Amino acid sequence: MTELLKVHGSQNQFFILDQTTLEQPLTDSELQALAPRITNPQTGLLGGADGILVVNQPTKAGALAQMRVINADGSEASMCGNGLRTVARYLAEKFDQDEFQVDTRDANLLVRRQPDFAPGVPAFAVEISPVRFNKEALPFDNLGHERLLDTLVPEFIPGLRFTSIAVPNPHLISFVSAAELSDNVLGVLGERLNGQNPYFPDGVNVNFAQILNENELFVRTFERGVGFTNACGTGMSATSLAFALTHPELAHFDVPMTIYNPGGMVKTIVHHQADHYWIELVGNATFTHHVTVAETELHQASFADAQTSATGEETAYEKFVADLPHVNDLQIGK
Repeated sequence: MTELLKVHGSQNQFFILDQTTLEQPLTDSELQALAPRITNPQTGLLGGADGILVVNQPTKAGALAQMRVINADGSEASMCGNGLRTVARYLAEKFDQDEFQVDTRDANLLVRRQPDFAPGVPAFAVEISPVRFNKEALPFDNLGHERLLDTLVPEFIPGLRFTSIAVPNPHLISFVSAAELSDNVLGVLGERLNGQNPYFPDGVNVNFAQILNENELFVRTFERGVGFTNACGTGMSATSLAFALTHPELAHFDVPMTIYNPGGMVKTIVHHQADHYWIELVGNATFTHHVTVAETELHQASFADAQTSATGEETAYEKFVADLPHVNDLQIGK
């Protein structure tokens, strides 16, 4: 039998599959078949999820393990900040370590245990990097620009300014009003830029952000390969950097920012050191369920006989969220 974990970071939900515990790891085609079935919100396991976080032996020197991110549609993401926090906690408990590196597709990333966000709400900090602004890193084309930095893009939405940053996942960011944040325009643009289009041939994560105060945002994300999610870790990180670059009077480097999202709240710290940018993302790493399933079923993209048990951690997380200030109608909070 194999054990999976149902986890979330800011209600960005995943299943962790540690392939190092399997007799025979799933192939890429098997992972691509399993992901859409197990994550389906109607027919999947435990109400579905946003993807699968696959733990493997590391392939880069200095890392404790490798993390791969398989989206709900079976595609693979370069990185996932919310997911990395939960994998960091899993590895920290497995290997009894509080600070180490995790091998992701583009780089080894530093992760560190942090003080609990609230009673019963474990927290971890994870490095978000590398950061790139050039259009080839995202990629985009046919917009008349080599990069987008607080740029009017009439091809998208009239009047809105956009910034594009790869962290390394590609993100498109716009700072908007509360009304624009809750309107359906984000979903329309997200669907458009993640279908066949002349601008982002590989799709892009689209983030709308409401400026609440100095060093304080609310971020809503339409994720490539997923759609609307409760939170996107790399999206909140990229948006924090865009905030510091385009609104220096309100957002500051090397100072914690508070980033609210539909699933809760995280902290970010943006850095510029040795001619490069990176972001630290700090937030919850919640385990909601243990899942036991036969390895043979996973190879067949099945979980019909899976046994599940709740950890009880979700109650603590829900109390944490209920105690957050209510900033708009999209937030889960009081």
